[in-house]
Amino acid sequence: MARNAAALLVSCALLVAAACLPAAAGYYKPPNPATSGLKVGYYHDKCPPAEAIVKHVVKAAVRQNRDVGAGIIRMLFHDCFVEGCDASVLLDPTPANPQPEKLSPPNNPSLHGFEVIDAAKAAVERACPGVVSCADIIAFAARDASFFLSGRKVDFDMPAGRLDGRVSLSSGPLNFLPPPTFGLSQLVDSFAAKGLSAEDMVVLSGAHTVGRSHCSSFVPDRLAVPSNMDPALAASLRHQCPANPTASNDPTVVQDVVTPAKLDNQYYKNVLAKKVLFTSDNALLTSPETAKMVSDNAFVPWMWEEKFKVAMVKMASVEVKTGNAGEVRKNCRVVN
Repeated sequence: MARNAAALLVSCALLVAAACLPAAAGYYKPPNPATSGLKVGYYHDKCPPAEAIVKHVVKAAVRQNRDVGAGIIRMLFHDCFVEGCDASVLLDPTPANPQPEKLSPPNNPSLHGFEVIDAAKAAVERACPGVVSCADIIAFAARDASFFLSGRKVDFDMPAGRLDGRVSLSSGPLNFLPPPTFGLSQLVDSFAAKGLSAEDMVVLSGAHTVGRSHCSSFVPDRLAVPSNMDPALAASLRHQCPANPTASNDPTVVQDVVTPAKLDNQYYKNVLAKKVLFTSDNALLTSPETAKMVSDNAFVPWMWEEKFKVAMVKMASVEVKTGNAGEVRKNCRVVN
């Protein structure tokens, strides 16, 4: 064990990547969320069982359907990039607002897991009425889904104190969510607009190791002949997907053909092997800097898991609403 530890430390030194130290060594250092008004243990006095309740609900949901866990992680991303992390993605259509974010093409019909957030909110409301925001529940649920899908390897504290927003427009996701057809510079710019670095983008892209994608997200772009996708994967996808997906004929396929139900660093090995679905996945190899990040995340033990923890906290702090800027919804689907 000592020899293995020494080898790992040497590897880290050579790569100038201290973040690859194992979580067991206590290396993980969460970013300071103080500038966003968030803090770890925010509900310690306000609603002591809040985080445990959410974790229990998420555990049951992931045990029944692991794809739901992937959907919840994606939900946090889709929420935070539009109006900030304020649960605006949860709002249902109303006569006054018939086209909220939920119905925008990047979210409908692919985004899922709403029923898990509803269940967690209902359980928390029974324990502590009117205290815990839906935005915090999404953040806790994404953390917990990461924990269970990774076999407990991705384990971190999630700061809280977000409030729920009152604005939700279908134009938001179209304006701010990077589509799967983006190239590298477009990806970097879209993340930079939210205060996230190129490395954050590469690390968060690793969530594509779980969940499913509609064929329309990569057909025909990635299956055109000739294709730079792995030939065997391309052939398999051509059998699974129609040449021209439509709303009534748009099947889903797994995003990671090697470990489809496990949150791990296999995604980066798939990128290197050209076994990824999206143009945006393949784009990570189009610069020496991001290509090295891909290689490091693929082969340095624990590196990606440790960086993913930090990037998730950072993303969950984007443009949060505190003070008088928001509310704590009684029902996550409607404003108070």
